[in-house]
Amino acid sequence: MKVLVYEAAALPAELGGQVEALEAAAWPGASPGHDPALAPRALLLVDGDGTVAASLALLYKEIEVAGRRYRAAGLSAVVTRAALRGRGLGGRLVAAARAELAADPAVDVALFSCDRPLAPFYEAAGFARLPGTVLVGGTPAEPLATDGPGFEKEVVAAFFTDTPERDRAAFSGVRVPLYPGNTDRLW
Repeated sequence: MKVLVYEAAALPAELGGQVEALEAAAWPGASPGHDPALAPRALLLVDGDGTVAASLALLYKEIEVAGRRYRAAGLSAVVTRAALRGRGLGGRLVAAARAELAADPAVDVALFSCDRPLAPFYEAAGFARLPGTVLVGGTPAEPLATDGPGFEKEVVAAFFTDTPERDRAAFSGVRVPLYPGNTDRLW
């Protein structure tokens, strides 16, 4: 299996159709695709026959925390084909995504939320929990926060700056104004 990376707009139709089917199976009724304003990229784990075993989206946005601007990236729509779950493929793809972001000089921080039981999965791929941190998604007029009613979310991150410990401290225990919009309300 190999990891393939595409700008969302350049994703071949055959692969894009498979990603849409995987996402529809995992999240019935959700709208496919991501907001082009977030410069989405698709990371796929594909077998030799061209079958997508796992996929995720990388989304990008500048944010401000503690008076500093950061170039942030987030993982979204992480999914593994149901018949292939439990084989470490999702973890392999998430680790590849972290490596892709770490190698990108335009990214300062990768951060996103996940269901609490999934936090160890993301930690195994190199992300760390940010205890007490809340991501505020949606828009300023219609916010959606990870500590809202019915959410059991954990925020995880990786810092790629020259001062990762200082930046981790700035992101710890605070409300982060992510505001990715109404399409990707919370990445």
